[in-house]
Amino acid sequence: MRSRREDYSESTRTALVNSATDLFTKRGYAGTSLDEVAKRARVTKGALYHHFSGKQALFEAVFDEVETQVRAPLEAIRRGPLPPWERALTALRMFIDQCQEPTYQRIVIHEAPVVMGWERWREAEDHFSFGLVRGCLEDLVEAGEVDEVPIETTARLLFGALSSAAMMIAASSEPKAVGAEVELVLVTLLSSIRKAERPRG
Repeated sequence: MRSRREDYSESTRTALVNSATDLFTKRGYAGTSLDEVAKRARVTKGALYHHFSGKQALFEAVFDEVETQVRAPLEAIRRGPLPPWERALTALRMFIDQCQEPTYQRIVIHEAPVVMGWERWREAEDHFSFGLVRGCLEDLVEAGEVDEVPIETTARLLFGALSSAAMMIAASSEPKAVGAEVELVLVTLLSSIRKAERPRG
């Protein structure tokens, strides 16, 4: 059984991450102080430093939480009951919708490459996103929905396209319109490697 101390420690950490997520989204990394984060979470600054070594460590915890919250429903779609092609398109649409959300835009797309550094950010994106893209592609190939393309190379190219799409949406003053264009183009690209006739079971 978990001790009361462990429960309190976890709730404190959660409160800090939630507080930081809200402040980083509204004010950005540079415009947020640790004093503000602790005050909003209703904990001492000492408690903050008990959980995080500093502001960047706190930001990375926020980044991980935001990415986890995005990945979970996408992974659920991939593991769900829909046919593989429909799973892929549903996941794509959900991702495009997520790219229009202020928290995802600010934390993952705008702030993370600067705060974490490009290489660290790309490594983190590989961890959270690339595996999902690769898995969806493998599912499509296994189901006979698309041609047997080189999985790694194709997944990397699709991942690059999705990353560029996310940046385009986040940078636009009309994210919904750009999202619709992105969906059209990406579905067209995926359809170009889809088999014209699929085996029926």
